[in-house]
Amino acid sequence: MQWRNTADSYGPVAKFLHWAIVVLIIAQYVVIEAAEELPRGLEKLELVSRHKSVGMLVLLLAVARILWKLANRGQPGLVPMPRLQRIAAATGHGVLYLLILAQPITGWMMSSAANYPVTFFGWFQFPALLAPSEAAHEALEETHEVLFTVLVVVAVIHALAALYHHFRLKDDTLRRMLPFVQPRHR
Repeated sequence: MQWRNTADSYGPVAKFLHWAIVVLIIAQYVVIEAAEELPRGLEKLELVSRHKSVGMLVLLLAVARILWKLANRGQPGLVPMPRLQRIAAATGHGVLYLLILAQPITGWMMSSAANYPVTFFGWFQFPALLAPSEAAHEALEETHEVLFTVLVVVAVIHALAALYHHFRLKDDTLRRMLPFVQPRHR
């Protein structure tokens, strides 16, 4: 099995990392919304702790995705498109990567500022990034929420662009990243 990206398609490692991050981010939203509906107590604490652990998993997978992308430079090749579209696509991908990294980092910083531990599913604890500070906690909480909204907007634009390529331009942009799908033009 070809694990690396090819000239025609992303490999299974890149596809797994991409889709795992997507699913986990959606799960993050569901979990924290459920936690916010609960009264203070053990159940809420467990959901928030799970949210933090999954956030750190997203951070680790995002770093792995970036490292994998760097190890597979130039592949798959670009789908032919106008220069402005290529710039928009590269900018959009860069912004997505930054947001996917910033989300868990701001959450980690926010927990540190509130003097709450961040663990990885109870296996180990990450070090605090900041000293306890109510003002920093409040600012980071707001930042974390705003970044999530921006992430959703950019991700929706990203998905709509992929659908535009698939249905309107009929190129392989989307098919190259779909699991278990091969590009049409080989």
